[in-house]
Amino acid sequence: MTNAKPDPRNSIALAMTGASGAAYGLRLLQCLLAAGETVHMMLSRPAQMVIDMEMGFKVSGTPKEIQQILAERYQAKPNQLHVWGKEQWESPVASGSAAPRAMVVCPCTSAFLSATAHGTSSDLMERAADVAIKEGRKLILVHRETPVSAIHLENSLKLAQLGVVLLPANPGFYQHPKTIEDLIDFIVARILDQLNIEHQLLPRWGA
Repeated sequence: MTNAKPDPRNSIALAMTGASGAAYGLRLLQCLLAAGETVHMMLSRPAQMVIDMEMGFKVSGTPKEIQQILAERYQAKPNQLHVWGKEQWESPVASGSAAPRAMVVCPCTSAFLSATAHGTSSDLMERAADVAIKEGRKLILVHRETPVSAIHLENSLKLAQLGVVLLPANPGFYQHPKTIEDLIDFIVARILDQLNIEHQLLPRWGA
């Protein structure tokens, strides 16, 4: 037996920006943890405010305090959830040698879309996305904006040409949703499909 630490390259990075749609990101977090995934999470200050406004609970304090709040709420196992602040450059997500196998930004603002398209890397969240692209890891941006401008479209095209998955928060209705949760699960299911994580959130087409 060995006491080797888990390889961070087998984990998932999850970032939440200040776009509306906090329920998407938190439901995704819940599903990732339930699936046994190790999650490296980053929340911008606006994201924390949106969670409070839209979800009715506060996620604030130090990264460790936020980590404890979310771990308790979503029943994370020990060392399964890691929350990082915007200047914690010691995080594995900041380095290509330890980059998680995939990163999801959910929800994703147009500002973050632009920062990623231009490689600004001004904070840990932007650096993590930059690392995902340069290391050839899957990067999924759940853009939450409407209508979109030519600027947004140009940035999206640039990222798509680099292999980034653009997955707008655009739920379908063919599954006859009856609740808001059904619409949220539609998008989360699509994200999990992209990550090759099994789920039972909604039936397959034709099933």
